[in-house]
Amino acid sequence: MNKGVHSLLQLDPARGGPVLNSQQYREAVIARLRLLVPFAAACCTTVDPHTLLTTGSVTEQGLEEVHPLLFEYEYLHEDYMKYEQLAASHIPAVCLSGVTGGSLEKSARYRKVLQPAGFGDELRVALRTGGVCWGFLTLFRPLGQPPFEEQECALLASAAPLIAERLRAYASVLPVSGAERAVPEDNGILVLSERLVPVSANAAARYWLKQIWNLDQLEEGRLPGPVHAVCLRVLGAEKPAGTGISQARISLQAGDGAYLTVTASLLGGPQRQLAVSLVSARSGDVFRLLAEAFALTAREKELAELLALGLSTKELAESLHISAYTVQDHLKSIFAKTGVSSRRELISRLLPR
Repeated sequence: MNKGVHSLLQLDPARGGPVLNSQQYREAVIARLRLLVPFAAACCTTVDPHTLLTTGSVTEQGLEEVHPLLFEYEYLHEDYMKYEQLAASHIPAVCLSGVTGGSLEKSARYRKVLQPAGFGDELRVALRTGGVCWGFLTLFRPLGQPPFEEQECALLASAAPLIAERLRAYASVLPVSGAERAVPEDNGILVLSERLVPVSANAAARYWLKQIWNLDQLEEGRLPGPVHAVCLRVLGAEKPAGTGISQARISLQAGDGAYLTVTASLLGGPQRQLAVSLVSARSGDVFRLLAEAFALTAREKELAELLALGLSTKELAESLHISAYTVQDHLKSIFAKTGVSSRRELISRLLPR
């Protein structure tokens, strides 16, 4: 076991580590890694495993000004080692100096963002476990310092599954009903200019934005990462090489058992504004996230969705063309993974209406 993995294992509460929330855990990971790999600044981002859009970031001081620019280069420009490409690669950790053959200037992101901010080499890590990506870790070297070495990339690659497993565990929070949380009944509507400057927002949008600001410890008024990401995904899709999508959406935890869906759409007209909807996540969106977080198999997902229709064991068996005993085995597995003890509890917590 290498030093990096051993150090991170000490943060696991199951191994006697401290009880931390997701934000605190990512801060602790960065602090531990700094003892093993020199870097000037770091960012650890969680993502929706289906869209790979950010659901929140822990960003160190010194990155506040460049973070929005890094977002733009991820979604609006072609460049080296984009996060989505890294998530699909068999190599989870790469550095900019490595992919450019030591010529950082080949990267527009380096020339336009990193170098002016005083950063040199950049190391990106896809945090994957079980073939699912739960986030990204990015480390930045100071300008003028030696680039990241191959063994440092290997160390981060070996630590990535462990970090990803903890992020997956943090994502497995069962929702609390809206009545218990007193969330707004209205849809939150936020209107932004093409340059992503807020134009107007209703009370419900301000409520949800405040939840995200508090959760990520952001200064109020800053555009949260999830909102920034869905907007840039839509704007980027307009480009010739884009997908031409008219909207982008993401679902995420918003604290205190609340789940939020954020959707961005490009409005018509000469002003080219974006409308962002912020609403309590529907049961299907919540289940989609939790099914990944609890590592349900494809069959278990299928069975759970049918269970919500009120089907009996016999009806489930007939629908799936399996025996009643196999249905019971799948249910036991689902109960064990999700921590519930009955079908009723499973439906009310994992598939709320």
